[in-house]
Amino acid sequence: MTKITDEFMREMHSKTRNYCIVILKAGPNRNVPGVEKIIWEHGRRNYALRADGVLSIVCPITDGSDIAGIGIFNANVDEVKRIMDEDPGVKEGVFVYEIHTCRSFAGDCLPK
Repeated sequence: MTKITDEFMREMHSKTRNYCIVILKAGPNRNVPGVEKIIWEHGRRNYALRADGVLSIVCPITDGSDIAGIGIFNANVDEVKRIMDEDPGVKEGVFVYEIHTCRSFAGDCLPK
């Protein structure tokens, strides 16, 4: 494992930025008839937010749990709340969500 010095850690901590993590969960209408169309439009909106640089990482979760997905937003809490409240899945009660502030390094990404 790579050795990390205290100096390196201090330098790296100074380079972090604020982000918001959204934990998307199944809502009360998750299994209503026609839900697939609502989820499709939710996905379309996620692609648009990703293309606009607002939703940096989106991870649908398909393990059968109540957690439907995780998203990392390049926006503040108020903006993310506004975005999520307008989500078609949230508006229809298919999803509910939690927002958590976090810090990370600009440019971090998932490996290819």
